Amino acid sequence: ELAEMSAMTKGVVGFEALELNLSCPNIESGALFAHSADLTYEVVKAVKANSDLPILVKLAPNVPDIVPIARAAESAGADALTISNTNPAMLVDTSSKAPVLGAITGGLSGPGLHPIALALVYQSFQAVTIPIIGVGGIFSAEEALRFLLCGASSVQIGSANLADLWAPIGILEDLTARLEGQEVSNLEEVIGITHNRIPA
Repeated sequence: ELAEMSAMTKGVVGFEALELNLSCPNIESGALFAHSADLTYEVVKAVKANSDLPILVKLAPNVPDIVPIARAAESAGADALTISNTNPAMLVDTSSKAPVLGAITGGLSGPGLHPIALALVYQSFQAVTIPIIGVGGIFSAEEALRFLLCGASSVQIGSANLADLWAPIGILEDLTARLEGQEVSNLEEVIGITHNRIPA
């Protein structure tokens, strides 16, 4: 079905790229393409065969090892990886004693996801050569910069938009000012630099 839908974008004005959400936890079966390197490879390969657009592959955080899955996406022709999706979680209302969400569980995003996503970006950067888009709990320039330092070449802003629609602009302005203050003239100077630093 993903391959069929991607084919529908051919010749249609307005599409710049396709992001394959292979890891959404908000589904009834709980079965995710991104939990399997083989399934990830198959779906990315099928979509690439049906589209001329750049393909971004959004991976799951709740896997034993993201490296083989990231490599499978790259081998199948992914143009970039989005790391990571939300993590399955739940919350209980202590008054009603019932789950807060109608589906019982849902995807945890925001600050709770941030350190998990950072680790996954760090691990994937060492394993693939395609760009990585970091996502998870970015509410400030500091948090955006952490993703860049771990190897992301760009970031996505998600939950922060729910609190402030101007959040991405403010984060970009703060990040630009911060990097200029550190005499960084090009993002390439900071991407992945954490891999060369050993904790004191």
